[in-house]
Amino acid sequence: MRILIIPFCFVTILSYAAAYDPLDPNGNITIKFDIMSWTPDGYVAMVAINNFQMYRHVGDPGWQLGWTWAKKEVIWSMVGGQTTEQGDCSKFKGNIPHCCKKTPTVVDLLPGTPYNQQVANCCKGGVLNSWGQDKEGSVSQFQVSVGQAGTTNKTVKLPKNFTLLGPGPGYTCGPAKVVPPTNFLTSDLRRKTQALMTWNVTCTYSQFLARKYPSCCVSLSSFYNETITPCPTCSCGCDHKKSCVKSNSKILSMVGLNTRKKDNSPLLQCTHHMCPVRVHWHVKVNYKDYWRVKVSITNFNYRMNYSQWTLVAQHPNLNNVTQVFSFNYKPLVPFGSINDTGMFYGTKFYNDLLMEAGPFGNVQSEVLMQKDQNTFTFRQGWAFPRKVYFNGDECKLPPPDTYPFLPNSGLKPSISVLPIICSFILLIFGFGVFSQF
Repeated sequence: MRILIIPFCFVTILSYAAAYDPLDPNGNITIKFDIMSWTPDGYVAMVAINNFQMYRHVGDPGWQLGWTWAKKEVIWSMVGGQTTEQGDCSKFKGNIPHCCKKTPTVVDLLPGTPYNQQVANCCKGGVLNSWGQDKEGSVSQFQVSVGQAGTTNKTVKLPKNFTLLGPGPGYTCGPAKVVPPTNFLTSDLRRKTQALMTWNVTCTYSQFLARKYPSCCVSLSSFYNETITPCPTCSCGCDHKKSCVKSNSKILSMVGLNTRKKDNSPLLQCTHHMCPVRVHWHVKVNYKDYWRVKVSITNFNYRMNYSQWTLVAQHPNLNNVTQVFSFNYKPLVPFGSINDTGMFYGTKFYNDLLMEAGPFGNVQSEVLMQKDQNTFTFRQGWAFPRKVYFNGDECKLPPPDTYPFLPNSGLKPSISVLPIICSFILLIFGFGVFSQF
C-alpha cells in the first residue's frame, strides 16, 4: 500500500507545483458566471473570462471554453459567442436550441460581428491581453440562455469539468464554486444592482503541460569579451529539423508560405537551436555610474507573428532602471519588496507586432541602468539575467560556465602594488651601493 501512496502523493505535488509561476504567483484566468434573469425553464447568464496574468496573454486564434452540463441542459441562444458544434437536437420541434451537446465548447466571435449579436467586451477573436499590459483588453464576455435547467438558486446545478484552451493546451481549471453575487452599477453611478447567482472557475497555466520543449532561448554577449554565447543546441528540441528552411532557400519566395496551418505547425528557419524565438542580451556600454544593455528579439517562425508580445527578465539591477528607449517597461514585484523583475512590451503602432521570420522579424531596444556601487560588478556573469520569459513561457538559458566573463586582465588591477614596492627597494639599495663608490 505504501508503494502506491508515495508515487500518488509525488505526482499530486508535482501537478500543483507545475502550475505555480514564481514570477506571477497570483496569475490566473477566472471564468465568472452571473445569472442575470430566470426563464420558464432555466436562466440567462453573462459569462466573463478575466485574464489576471501579468505577462501571459491569449493570442490568435483565441480561447476555447468547454464544460460538462450537470443535468440535461441545452443552450437556447447565445450573444457575443458561439459553440463550435450544435449537437443532436432532433428531439426538439419548433424552436431548435443553439447547442444540445452535453459537453459544449464556446469560442468568441470575430471582429465585425453585427451589433445585434454583440455584448460588451466580445468579438475580439478570442484574444485576451495580459493584465499587466492592458487591463481593458484582458476580459472577454458572452451571454448564454440555458434551458432545461433549474429556475432557482437551489435547483441550479453547476457545470463540471471545465477546460480552457488558450489557444493551445496548458491550462488546468478547478471546480466551479458559488461566490457572493456580483454587484453592478448603473450608467449614472447612482444605483447598484446584483446578479441573482454567481459562480467562479479558476484556471492556472503550466508550461510543462503546454509543450514538451521550451519555445524560446537566450544568447549572450558583451563589449568586454569577443566570445558570443549562443543558445544551447536543440534548445527547443530538434523535432522540426527535417522540415526547417534555410535562410537562402528559394522556397521563401513561394506565395502562401506565411499562411498559418490549421494544426498551427511551425515552419522554422534552420538553426542549431531550432527555437521559434531567440532573445539576445548584449552588455553594450559601461559608464562610470551607469551601464547599457541592448535587448533583441528575433522570430524564426515563418508562419507566426506575435502581436501584443511580452518579455520578462529577472535581474538584480532592474531595481535601478533609468531609461528604456523603444520598449514599454513595467516593474514586477512578485516577492513584496524585492524589485528584480520587469516586463518589457512593444509600443502600440510601432513595435508591438513581432513579424514572422525574415528581414522584419525582429524588435530591439536598449536599457540604461544605474549602478549600485556597493554590489555592482561584471564578474561571474552578474550582468546577465537569471530568468527570461517570452509571452509567458520561460526561455532556455545557456549554461552558466559559458557566459562571457571578464578577461583575466580585467579581474585584477592594471598596476600591481607589489612590483612598485620591489622597484622602490631595489632603487634605494642600488643608490646605497653606488654611494659607496
